[in-house]
Amino acid sequence: MRLGATEILLILMIALVVFGSSKLTGVGKALGTSIREFKQEINNPDGKSGTSNKEELKQEVSGSCDKGGDGSVGEPIRK
Repeated sequence: MRLGATEILLILMIALVVFGSSKLTGVGKALGTSIREFKQEINNPDGKSGTSNKEELKQEVSGSCDKGGDGSVGEPIRK
């Protein structure tokens, strides 16, 4: 079932009557802000660009690895 223009207009009119114009504009503004923030978080989860994040991960991994000269990986982790 598809919604046509008249059905959408009817739904908007009912929402306007139920919520009032002032609350409806506030809801629309909050919804727009939420969508914009969500898209920004999807694109940049840490607020950084993708290249700097990759470089940080490379440094973190290379710094945490045991660099033995004989090719060994070091002691196993035991709990």
